[in-house]
Amino acid sequence: MKHRVYRLTLGSFLLFILIAQSPAHTAVATNGHTDKVAVLMYHHLDNSNTNSLTITPALFRQQLTFLKSKGYHFISLHDFRLFMQGGPVPSNAVLITFDDGYESFYTQAYPILKELSVPAVNFVVTNYLLEVSPYLPHLSVDQIHAMRTEPPNIDFQCHTHDMHKKAGRKSYLTAHLVTATGKESQQMYENRVLQDTSTCLQLLNKVGMSELNSFSYPYGIYNSQLSVLLLESGIRYAFTIHPGLASRGVDHLEIPRINAGSASISAKRLYQMINHLN
Repeated sequence: MKHRVYRLTLGSFLLFILIAQSPAHTAVATNGHTDKVAVLMYHHLDNSNTNSLTITPALFRQQLTFLKSKGYHFISLHDFRLFMQGGPVPSNAVLITFDDGYESFYTQAYPILKELSVPAVNFVVTNYLLEVSPYLPHLSVDQIHAMRTEPPNIDFQCHTHDMHKKAGRKSYLTAHLVTATGKESQQMYENRVLQDTSTCLQLLNKVGMSELNSFSYPYGIYNSQLSVLLLESGIRYAFTIHPGLASRGVDHLEIPRINAGSASISAKRLYQMINHLN
C-alpha cells in the first residue's frame, strides 16, 4: 500500500507540473493585446514636484523599459493613423502621447525617448509658442525643430491655440462665453472654435509639421457639437481621457487613452492596467 500511495503522489505532482507549464498558465502567452493600441497619456516630468499629472524622469524610463521587456512595441502617430484606416500594427502596440507642450518634454522626456528609440506625439498649446507661459515653461520653436531633426519620430499636434481654459466647469471649447455684449450666439461660438483650431494648425505648419489632423481635448471635455466643428477644421483623430484600448471600431474623435503620467503608477502597475483593459 505504501508503494502505491507513493506512485499516485508522484503522478499527481507530474500532472501539476505539466498543467503549470501549459500555455493557459503562462503569463507571456495570455497577456497582451492584438489589433489594438494602448495609447498612454503624459503631461509633465519633474524630479521633485510629482502629482496625478507629473512623474519623475526615472519613473518614465522605468515604465518604458518594463513594457519593452514584456514584449510591447512602440509605434508613431503616423503608424497609429494607418492602423485606424485599416493597416496592421504589431502585437502589444503602444502610442506615447503628451499633452500641453511643456518644456520638460524636451529637457526630460526627449532624451529618454531618443535613447530607447521610442516615438511620441505632443499636443501643443500653440499660444505658448508666441508668448511666455505664466505657469510652467513651455516648448519653444527651436526646441521643436531640434526634436524633428533626428529619430525617433516625434510629432506635434493641436491642443488648441488659446482655448486651454475653463469657464466654470466647462471647457472654453464647449461653453458659450459671456462677453461685454452678453452671451455668445451660436454663430459666435462656432466662429471662435473654428478660428482657434485653424490658428493652432497654421502655427504648427509654420514650425515644420505636416499631416496636421490630430487633436487632444483640454481636460478631456468635449461634446458632439465640438466634434462637428473639429471635423470642419480638418481634425480626423481626437484623443480623450477615457481609459481603454483603441481599436479601429472606436469613434475616431473619441479615442481612449490610459493615464500613465501619475506619480502613483509604477511600471508594474501600468503593465497590469494595460492588460486589465484587454
